[in-house]
Amino acid sequence: MARYIGPVCRLCRREGMKLFLKADRCYGAKCAIDRRPYAPGQHGKSRGKKPTEYGLQLREKQKARRIYGVLEGQFRRYFVEAARQKGMTGENLLRLLERRLDNVIFRLGFASSRPEARQLVRHGHFTVNGKRVNIPSYIVRIGETIAVKETSKSSPKLKEIIDAAANRAIPVWLSLDVNAAAGTVIALPTREDIQLPIQEHFIVERYSR
Repeated sequence: MARYIGPVCRLCRREGMKLFLKADRCYGAKCAIDRRPYAPGQHGKSRGKKPTEYGLQLREKQKARRIYGVLEGQFRRYFVEAARQKGMTGENLLRLLERRLDNVIFRLGFASSRPEARQLVRHGHFTVNGKRVNIPSYIVRIGETIAVKETSKSSPKLKEIIDAAANRAIPVWLSLDVNAAAGTVIALPTREDIQLPIQEHFIVERYSR
């Protein structure tokens, strides 16, 4: 499966904000955007011009893609699916992205970042309704329970993550049972639940050109 394998700190610098792609490093003194708060590349410091309408649309799309770790083709398919659904296309798009399995695992506190959640899913450490699922893009539904696989609970890394999950705030559309190392989707996320600096109307305009 294709994925971005380049330096992720460049992505944060290009978007001009922390996208929290490297877990604890993003909160410490080594965060690249704190040390070099300008775009990467030879002309990074000189990119001070007012962005065009196209530029604003592109940046919002790229920001959303990078936060959720989705490549262009897959992101476009999410948009097409969102446009088919009732309601506002932009909100439908964010709701689909939030319900990706790797994002839900991150939201439950079972991973310190979305890239880490993606890796844990690919390695088969989680189940959905008791069945092992190793597809990060799996869209969870209301009532489905995501749990750490029994044989994975003995892993020192996962034990550390599970213990830390008890102290993390989780969205209201999810419920968490720390003792069982499991979480359940109890509702669909609303736009108010998705606390991300994304202006989705620019994305809709970008794909509606």
